[in-house]
Amino acid sequence: MIMNIKRISIMAISLLVNLGISQQDGKSKVQGVLFSDGEEVALAISNGEISSISRQNQVGNGSDLYLAPGLIDIQINGYMGVDFSGPDLSVERVRKATKALWKAGVTSYLPTIITSDLARMKRNFAILAQAQKDPEIGKSIPGFHLEGPYISPVKGFRGAHLEKYIKNPDWEEFMELQEAANNGIRLITLAPELEGAIAFIRNCVATGVTVSLGHHNGSAEDITAAVDAGAKMATHLGNGCANEINRHHNPIWPQLSDDRITPSIIADGFHLTKEEVRSFYKVKGADKTILVSDALDLAGLPPGEYIRGERSLLLTSNVVKLPKENVLAGAASPISACIGVIMDYTQCGIKEAVQMASTNPAKLLSLQDLGEIGQGKQANLVLFKLENNKMVIHKTFVAGKLVYSKDD
Repeated sequence: MIMNIKRISIMAISLLVNLGISQQDGKSKVQGVLFSDGEEVALAISNGEISSISRQNQVGNGSDLYLAPGLIDIQINGYMGVDFSGPDLSVERVRKATKALWKAGVTSYLPTIITSDLARMKRNFAILAQAQKDPEIGKSIPGFHLEGPYISPVKGFRGAHLEKYIKNPDWEEFMELQEAANNGIRLITLAPELEGAIAFIRNCVATGVTVSLGHHNGSAEDITAAVDAGAKMATHLGNGCANEINRHHNPIWPQLSDDRITPSIIADGFHLTKEEVRSFYKVKGADKTILVSDALDLAGLPPGEYIRGERSLLLTSNVVKLPKENVLAGAASPISACIGVIMDYTQCGIKEAVQMASTNPAKLLSLQDLGEIGQGKQANLVLFKLENNKMVIHKTFVAGKLVYSKDD
């Protein structure tokens, strides 16, 4: 019996090593092919952080899995039936969404609440703040994103946001939302052309909230004034825009031409054309582009018609549509789906793709211990393969803990 136990233990250790995981003296080690240079490395992990990085020189028996920092999605409205703006949100439902995102390689994300009734937004931010304190999932939620309600009320530019809840920026109201969120709102999307927007932006920046321009029809002057006031991002550039715009005077060119703006893009293969993605990438490059999913709670559910937030939505196998307004309502895929698309559309490498989906959002939001593989960084990691240009997640670690394994 003792011999059988030893044999089983040896087999288990052997299996973990083959999977890129090993343990010794209470510390763990993760091994894989480093995404940034293609060389095999072993990361020693202690107390949830990367304590050392060593290059592996052995021949044969090496890992066939890429090793990269976990993906960071800073715009995600829900996932697998969980709506962060919905009436039935709870900590347990946030847990469900978080665990599902771990399977997609997302180790950190900003639950995004969109334009809604004020009482609903306050209630849901309070629930998200509770989830952020949860010992199991809290480390995956560094903050929240408020998209609206201070956006353009104009059809097309407002996208799928309900017009009746859209309003001009209101600092006192925002402070109520921030209080409910336990000061967890790290990112806000707003329209710069609205009355009071510039002063509002200054207040946000002064209190450490990152401002992004989105769902707007701002002029070049409006955009410049907003960036001068401290705005530094453009939310899902090329979307949240009317179907027909002036070819010379529209919100896209000023945001592309201002080097101070980092745009996020939904590179899922459906929200933007290949030519749009290539053009945006050529202008901004890997250092100034962020990938986001903009996934809705319908992502991962069967195609069909759904009622969400007083809206009738159509979920296809690829995107979520709002037929009444003839606009897209959101994405049906996690951010990991954007990795292969951006590589295919721009011919960038896996290094640049991961940078746009992890390193860049971490830097933009000053998440200093995330988005990179380095000594002292939090051990939020993914082991994955690229199969037919698609990112297939095999292992996900949050603060050094294995939270998902494809083989389980």
